[in-house]
Amino acid sequence: MSEQSTHQPPEQGPREQGRQEEGPREQPPEQGRPTALVTGATGTVGRLVVDGLLAAGAEVRALSRAPERAALPAGVRVLRGDLTDPASLRAALGGADAVFLLWPFAGAEGARAVLEETARHARRVVYLSSAAVREHEREVERLVERSGIGWTVLRPHALAANARRWADGVRTGGVVREAFGAATTAPVDERDVAAVAVRALTGDGQLGAVLELTGPRSMTRSEQAGILGEALGRPVRWEEAGEPAARQQMLDRGWPAAAADGVLRDLAASLAAPAVVTDTVREVTGAPARSFHDWARAHAGEFRPTMRAARIHGFGGPEVIRVDTVPRPVPGAGEVLIRVAATSFNPTEAALRAGLLRDLLPVALPYTLGWDVAGTVVGTGPGVTGLAPGDRVIGRVDAGGGGAEYALAPAALLAAAPRTVPLADAAAIPLAGLTAWQAVFEGARLGAGQRVLVNGAGGGVGVFAVQLAKHAGAEVVAVAGPHSAAAVARLGADQVVDRTAGPLAGAVGRTAGPLAGAVGRPVDVVLNLAPVAPEAAAALVPLVRPGGLLVSVATPVPVPPGVDATAVHLVARNDARQLARLVRLVDSGALTVPVAASYPLDELARVHRDSEAGPARGKITLVP
Repeated sequence: MSEQSTHQPPEQGPREQGRQEEGPREQPPEQGRPTALVTGATGTVGRLVVDGLLAAGAEVRALSRAPERAALPAGVRVLRGDLTDPASLRAALGGADAVFLLWPFAGAEGARAVLEETARHARRVVYLSSAAVREHEREVERLVERSGIGWTVLRPHALAANARRWADGVRTGGVVREAFGAATTAPVDERDVAAVAVRALTGDGQLGAVLELTGPRSMTRSEQAGILGEALGRPVRWEEAGEPAARQQMLDRGWPAAAADGVLRDLAASLAAPAVVTDTVREVTGAPARSFHDWARAHAGEFRPTMRAARIHGFGGPEVIRVDTVPRPVPGAGEVLIRVAATSFNPTEAALRAGLLRDLLPVALPYTLGWDVAGTVVGTGPGVTGLAPGDRVIGRVDAGGGGAEYALAPAALLAAAPRTVPLADAAAIPLAGLTAWQAVFEGARLGAGQRVLVNGAGGGVGVFAVQLAKHAGAEVVAVAGPHSAAAVARLGADQVVDRTAGPLAGAVGRTAGPLAGAVGRPVDVVLNLAPVAPEAAAALVPLVRPGGLLVSVATPVPVPPGVDATAVHLVARNDARQLARLVRLVDSGALTVPVAASYPLDELARVHRDSEAGPARGKITLVP
């Protein structure tokens, strides 16, 4: 027999959604709908009991010393109370039919008063004991049996969830260091324990029963470690630790000394024979007990290395962005895992976050932001050639994920990072650089001697488009805000027009206005890189010469009937070869990577807020 969940610190569930009350209002339960009070509702088993009762149609109450932190689903009445103060239970017990009792203490003191209070209100109690039946557990069992109401005692053997305490060693070194690897156990899935508890709370078939609960087969603890490795797809080895070291580990986790000593005695005793296996789960629930293989597959993510990632769990304002701790991904076929040096902000991501692109770019939530990545390869999936751990790369990750400490990317869509700029700065290149390249060389087909107006020249795409247009030999008229004008001029623009100073048409000499005559002749091409109102987009048409071209990567530009001009709306695509050409231009000195600002990843929400207040200047990078 092995350790039990009641000796471990309670685990917490997801964010609070249940109602928080000091006590229930005087409302009778719905006719025929059982009402159950759950203690230990945020713990390993109790949380699942809550879910099972809700699924069974019961009215569910949860006892908590801190309802505001109880983190239970909508529909659960979270009631303030404390098992050390039986009087505090009265409001929660009023009208309850059944109580799930988890006694979290190492002694039985106070249990009598709690059960007496329970018996005054409820018709039955289900007590979560353990197969070890230690002295305090035996005493609570006696009190339960003598309570005068219907009762059921659950004695789970080792919970499969006890393996969670191995997670740190498995994550960092693929090893479990504990004593008694040859000790036998038949670990029972906590989902099965909860399912039995729900049957006992809502039906009469288990009244007066002591139910021994195990998994479907006996195995050694070292076998459990191996099964975890199978679920993870990598070896997990058992490393035998001495009994004193194992005891100290338990004490460091907060176990009482007596409990730790009891567990070690039980483990030593189980070396001699296979663990007891029962069929109780199937007999009570009608379904066979889940195997430890099932548990390991369901919880594999908890044993994988973790990382921090900027994610959205719903659509809305910048406040929906959260930096979460999540499992580190594993590269699949054709993929590499990148340790991220930086990602960069693209304004389109703000639209995605707000839910404006749900039809165009549907994403599954929670979603990790970040379409750009620069970093170092740390792992490769099957079939990857040409890249190896240690390679510095950049890329556009169309599935998102760049806003994290680690990111997956298709190997075929990456390029070697430039050698002449900091790796974090190189995150500014992929999406903006590819968009600018395709606008200049594919949409506009710019060449030497042409004249181009770049609207939005101070933005993330614009700073690359100005330089690439100059590289093509074109004359560049750059339209930018007053805060970006000097930077755009340094990038090579021949003329910088202040977008706030007056009508653009006046600026290029086609109509009267404050800037009339600033430029003597119309342009061959307009590149619109800024999201503008439809009327502003239409105002761009008179700026091109007859037979000219308007290319927009943002708001489409309509050409009225009878006007001799062509409009192209360009949607940029991922292209590793073009990305490699951009890198070569950077390394040759022909292309500058203008990073306007850099922030920690934790400040991504701030960057989104700032972008909504006004257009960003240049590229902004975010460092995890």
